[in-house]
Amino acid sequence: MLAPNKLDALIVTSPPNVRYLSGFTGDNGALLLSDGATALFTDPRYEIQAAEETGCKVIVARGPLLERLMTEVRRKHLRRLGFERDRISYREYQSLDECLAPSAGLQPVVGAVEQLRCLKDAGEIELIRRSMQIAVRAFEQAAGRVRAGMTEADLAAELDHRMRTGGAEASSFETIVAAGKRSALPHARPGRAPIREGQLVLIDMGALADGYASDMTRMLYLGEPARKVRQLYAAVLEAQMAAIDAVRPGVPAALVDRVARRTLRGYGFDKLFVHSTGHGVGLEIHEGPRLGRHSQDTLEAGMVVTIEPGVYLEGFGGIRIEDTVVVTSSGAEVLTQLSKELRVL
Repeated sequence: MLAPNKLDALIVTSPPNVRYLSGFTGDNGALLLSDGATALFTDPRYEIQAAEETGCKVIVARGPLLERLMTEVRRKHLRRLGFERDRISYREYQSLDECLAPSAGLQPVVGAVEQLRCLKDAGEIELIRRSMQIAVRAFEQAAGRVRAGMTEADLAAELDHRMRTGGAEASSFETIVAAGKRSALPHARPGRAPIREGQLVLIDMGALADGYASDMTRMLYLGEPARKVRQLYAAVLEAQMAAIDAVRPGVPAALVDRVARRTLRGYGFDKLFVHSTGHGVGLEIHEGPRLGRHSQDTLEAGMVVTIEPGVYLEGFGGIRIEDTVVVTSSGAEVLTQLSKELRVL
C-alpha cells in the first residue's frame, strides 16, 4: 500500500487495527509501518505485555506516545507519512503535525487496514463462531428464566452474566432488551419498567471472546400472540431468510438489502424497516462491509456479516431477527445456531 500511495510510512493508532496488525491487545499503542519494518510504540504499563504479544520491535515511550513515534520518524528521515484519517482526533493530528520535520508531510489514508479486516481467515472465523456459541448458550439459559414482572434491565444483566460465565470477556455491545412499545426503538436501552403479559420482547446481544464479536437478535412473547404479531413476525422472518439466500461471493451488498426490502414491500411493511440489512462483524461490532441501500461493497468469501431486517411500528412494537453469517465460496453459513421462531413464554 505504501508504494502506490507514495508513502514512506503509515502510522496506525486505532486499537482494533493495531491489534489486527501486531497482536497487541493493550489500549495504548501505535504502529509505525515503513518499508517492511514495523515498530510498536506503547507506554511502560504495557512493556511486558507488548513483548509477549507481538513480534514487532517494541519501543516504550516515557512521555507522549506520538511524540516518541515522531522522534523515530525524524531519525529515519521519513517524509511522507500516512495516518488513519477516520481514526485520529484533531488533537492527535496536531501533535503529529507539530513534530514533523520541515521537509515532511502528512497524508490522510482511508480504510487501508479495515479493507484487510473485511476478509477473515479460518482462525478468525472460528473465534467468531465461538463468540456466537457463547451468546447462543447465554440466550437459551436466560430466556427460560423470563417471567412477567422481570425488568428489561434485569434480563439484560442476566444475559451479560451468562455470557461472562460462559467464556466471554465482555458483551460485544450494550445488550438491548426492549419490551412492548419500546421494542419499536431499534437501539433501545434496557429500562426499569417490568415486562408484562401480552408484550413483545426484543433481545439484541453478542459476546466478545478473544477480541472477536458476535451479534444476534431474537424475539420473545409473553402470552398468546395476537394475529397482527404473527403476521409481522412471519414477514420479517421471510425477509431475513430471503436476504440470507441472496448472500454469496460477487453479490453487491446493496442487493442483499434490496431483497429484504422487496420481501417486506410485498406485505406493505417496507416503510417500517428503518435501518440497513446488516454490517460486518469482527474485532469491532460494526465494520465493513455494510449491507445497505447505498453500499458500494461487494461480498467476498471470508466476509462475516449480520443479516437483520426489522419492522418497527410506533405505539405497537418492533420485530427484528438477526443472524451472524459467513460468506462462503458457494453461499452463506449461518453461525447463529438457534431457532428463529417467535419464542412464546
